[in-house]
Amino acid sequence: MKLSEFDYNLPEELIAQTPLQKRDTSRLMVLNRKERTIEDKHFYDILDYLHAGDILVRNNTKVIPARLYGTKEETNGHVEVLLLKDLGNNVWECLVGNARIVKMGTIITFGDGSLKAKCIYIGEEGIRHFEMIYDGIFYEILDHLGMMPLPPYIKEKLEDSSRYQTVYAKIEGSAAAPTAGLHFTDEILEKVQEKGVEILDVTLHVGLGTFRPVKVDDVLEHHMHSEFYMIDEETAQKLNTAKANGQRIISVGTTSTRTLEANYKKYGQFKVTQESTDIFIYPGYQFEAIDALITNFHLPKSTLVMLVSAFADKEFIMKAYHHAVEEKYRFFSFGDCMFIQ
Repeated sequence: MKLSEFDYNLPEELIAQTPLQKRDTSRLMVLNRKERTIEDKHFYDILDYLHAGDILVRNNTKVIPARLYGTKEETNGHVEVLLLKDLGNNVWECLVGNARIVKMGTIITFGDGSLKAKCIYIGEEGIRHFEMIYDGIFYEILDHLGMMPLPPYIKEKLEDSSRYQTVYAKIEGSAAAPTAGLHFTDEILEKVQEKGVEILDVTLHVGLGTFRPVKVDDVLEHHMHSEFYMIDEETAQKLNTAKANGQRIISVGTTSTRTLEANYKKYGQFKVTQESTDIFIYPGYQFEAIDALITNFHLPKSTLVMLVSAFADKEFIMKAYHHAVEEKYRFFSFGDCMFIQ
C-alpha cells in the first residue's frame, strides 16, 4: 500500500484559516456507504441523520496551551517546545523545534523563569522528555506562558482561543483539538438528545499519533505514536448494551474512533480503562466498534485519510474529496466536515 494512493490535489485557498462565526453553519457532506451517494448539506442538518436509539460518542479532551517558547540556560539559544504527553511525575514527552541543540541535561527557561525544563531523554525525530521544574500549579503556569498549538498550516492569528476547543471540552491534556467536535453547539447537542440520541464521552489526548506525517513510501512501515485514552465504567456498560441491542454507535471524530476501536479490539467488548493506544487504521481494517462517523477533511497522505478510507472505501473517499475541492468546501481544522453512514 503506497503513500501516493492517499494523495489528492488541494488548492491552498481551501485551507480554512479562521473558524466560522457560528460553529454549526459549516458545510456537511453526507456519504452513504451502501448507496454510494454524496449529499451537500450544512452541519445543522446533522439532526436529520440521527435517530432515536443512536449513541453519539465524543472526545471530551481539552486542548492545553501546549506551545512554549524558551531559551537554553547556557547559550540563550531559542527553543520551541510542544507538549505532547504527560508521562507522570512532572515528566512530559515533547516535540522540540530545533532539537539538535537540546542535549541530555539541557535546561530550558520559559518566560519569567517560573517554568524550567530539564532534558532527561532523547528520542527520534525531535522527541525529548523533560522534567518540569516549577512552584505552584503546572496548568496555571502553562496558561500564563503557553500558546494554543494551532497547526502550522493556519497562518492567521486566532482571536478567540475558545474556538479551538469543543463546547464540551473537559479533561485537560491535548496538543490538538478533536476537530470534528468543533461544529457542535450547545443548542445542537440539546436537540440531539431531544431526538432520543444518547451522548457518551470518552477521552483521548491528541498527540503525535494523530498528526505526525507519514514519511515512508510503504504505508505499512509507518509507526504510530501512542496516545493516552480513558473510558469510564458507565460509558463502557452503555456501549456494551448498545452493541448487544444493535443500536448505531456514531463516533465524533477519528480520535473517538481510535479510542473505541482500540478498546473493543483489545478486550472483545468495551471495557473501563486508562491506557495508551498506537492503533493504526488503514484500508483492510475491519471495524468492530463504530457504525457511523462524523469527521473533518484531512491532510493528503495522512493517517487520518487512511482511517476514513478504511471506513468508507478508498475510491469512494477520494471521489468525495475531489467533490469537496470542486464545491470549494473548507478543509482541515477550522474547515467543513462529513458524516459517513
